[in-house]
Amino acid sequence: MSTVKSRRAEYSDATRAALLDSATELFSENGYVHTSLDDVARATRMTRGAVYHHFNGKQALFEAVLENQEIAMQVAVGEAAAKATGPWEASLAGLDTFLDFCCDPVYGRIVMQEGPVALGWHRWRECEQLYAYGLTEQFIVLLIEAKLVDPVPLPSATQVIFGLLSGSALALVEALPEDRPRVREECGALIQRILVGLHPRFTQAGPVN
Repeated sequence: MSTVKSRRAEYSDATRAALLDSATELFSENGYVHTSLDDVARATRMTRGAVYHHFNGKQALFEAVLENQEIAMQVAVGEAAAKATGPWEASLAGLDTFLDFCCDPVYGRIVMQEGPVALGWHRWRECEQLYAYGLTEQFIVLLIEAKLVDPVPLPSATQVIFGLLSGSALALVEALPEDRPRVREECGALIQRILVGLHPRFTQAGPVN
């Protein structure tokens, strides 16, 4: 009996994953408004009922897609930071990885452009604070504990840096493909300069001996 249940669970997981894959592609290509549950069902070769078995509506499906994108970003940022040689290098590696994600057309459109449309401003902000905001706070705490930046009011500092990251993400999403590398470089350099400015012993290249 346990084997049967396990197979059913595996099938259910595979079905949900297939729906999310199809929905991700459709939402990123056509947008939230112009994608229906019927479109997702057809793309996955399933019935509309199968979609409703896993998600109670289009908004719930979109939110699951957005969460997948944000989790992938979190994992990538964490992995990049873990490979760094110290807290400062970890923060810069995390920043670079986040900006790389923002250059990705799927992540950029789903999270930054379609998110507020699909979920409404307040719910979208809640999702952003759960993922990107939390990462921002973790890195600021890391730098403070390592004495690489002066102690700052954590809520205010997190909100300000998070705002810079959100603004950079939107700038990258809206930039023309040929302009995106330049905009990414500019945004990364500006945010790094602001972080550097939190400690007088730092230059843009690193700590001064």
